[in-house]
Amino acid sequence: MAAPAAGATQQFVPVKEIRNGIVILKDGGYRGVLICSSVNFGLKSAEEQHAIILGFQNFLNTLDFSIQIVINSRRMDLRPYIALLEGKAPGQKTELLRIQLREYIEFVRSFADQANIMTKSFYIVVPYAPRVDAAKAVGFLEGKKPAARGASETAFEEDRAQLEQRLALVAEGLAGTGVRAAALGTEEVIELLYRSFNPGELENPIRLDA
Repeated sequence: MAAPAAGATQQFVPVKEIRNGIVILKDGGYRGVLICSSVNFGLKSAEEQHAIILGFQNFLNTLDFSIQIVINSRRMDLRPYIALLEGKAPGQKTELLRIQLREYIEFVRSFADQANIMTKSFYIVVPYAPRVDAAKAVGFLEGKKPAARGASETAFEEDRAQLEQRLALVAEGLAGTGVRAAALGTEEVIELLYRSFNPGELENPIRLDA
């Protein structure tokens, strides 16, 4: 069977373009993406856990639009770390240090082969649909049929401002639960979408700066 043409495959991807970190869908809807830090809930005291749950409940109650929580799980690639260690081996001053480093490298390589080490990234997708009921178009890559609307730069900036207000509101609400959130830029959104459509690929993680 012949492989499908690129054009035939792309018709199933509802993304029209990504501009200034904003995903523009083919139906005219917008999506902004926040990357979120995690909270080690299990290590918190009962009082702290209760406060986090209450804070998250209050956060959800303040929203007048829908959001989507996306968890990206993938196998951690330790090959760059092993290569870094191997590059340091010739620079060790004593034979004992070189032996210890080689043994450590073999331990890391063996552990990576035997264990399924996973890393998780957390995102919140915030929708905005100009002249469309945004509450009914909340999926990560879902939307309604195209709406008749001009795509002028002025209209885009106005709609972008509305979406950024929503992103700021979500980030502020999450801060009350101890979760830090930051909006992804264009390159980071492209990377996330690429990984979503190519789950077998090993990519560097998107990081949330401190």
